[in-house]
Amino acid sequence: MKLSLLIQHFLEYCEVEKNQSPRTIRNYSHYLRRFLDFIGDIEPDAITIEHIHEYRLYLNRVKDKSGESLNIKTQSYHIIALRAFLKYLIKNDIKTLAPEKIELPKIPSRTVEFLEREEIERIFTAVDMSNINGLRDIAILETLYSTGLRVSELAKLNRNQIDFKTNEFMVRGKGNKPRLVFLSDRAAEKIKAYLAARTDAFDPLFINYKHAGKSEDITLGEKRRLTTVSIENIVRKYARKAGIIKKVTPHTLRHSYATHMLQAGADIRSVQEMLGHSSITTTQIYTHITNQRLKEVHRKFHR
Repeated sequence: MKLSLLIQHFLEYCEVEKNQSPRTIRNYSHYLRRFLDFIGDIEPDAITIEHIHEYRLYLNRVKDKSGESLNIKTQSYHIIALRAFLKYLIKNDIKTLAPEKIELPKIPSRTVEFLEREEIERIFTAVDMSNINGLRDIAILETLYSTGLRVSELAKLNRNQIDFKTNEFMVRGKGNKPRLVFLSDRAAEKIKAYLAARTDAFDPLFINYKHAGKSEDITLGEKRRLTTVSIENIVRKYARKAGIIKKVTPHTLRHSYATHMLQAGADIRSVQEMLGHSSITTTQIYTHITNQRLKEVHRKFHR
């Protein structure tokens, strides 16, 4: 059986058997089609380690649509997808190159940008809460910081998801995995104030007001749901207004949430669960920051 058909079977397996997200499947498809274009529609047992060596050279030299070389992280994603595909073939008794023979590229240590608590408060105080947009925006900012939600998770929230008796709600993150999320009292109050000011019955928790018409047809709710891009623009807007020169995104607030939790004494396993990380390795990017902070505290008192 040729590679093209096997790749299609693998993508269907990811969708049905592994229940992976549409985005993951799209990415796998893109990476594996690039490999197929490079090597040709050969039999899987014809793949050699020399092919992989040549493919990695190709990835290192190829240009993207903007004329830039692929960064090492993107190259790594291509290799991860290829290894997952080869593992699938081996699992189904299809002879091919052993995936463990392919080493992943060494990626430089990831750096995390986060905000100090004082900077977070400056962003909050930059919001004018005298109108519906301001009430919505402060609710968004407080929710992002108090929960560590991904921007995509925040955008999907509906108003009926939140239990204000317990200040918690359930979300489905990457891989459609459910997790319980906890709101701070302050964030819950901001959301309540925003909802009290709304006159519509739309399901989405956060909606736009740029194109609001007179019609309150409930079926228009999804069209009014704030997009991830709109939320990113809101966060950037108030960071600039607060005079913060760092690049601030919703993910910066997520990083800040995790960092401040660890600095306050939370254990890394708990933070892993609250962030919805499938692997503790992902959460460990924050330990370097917190360890550095402890080192600074030590130096301050022990010169």
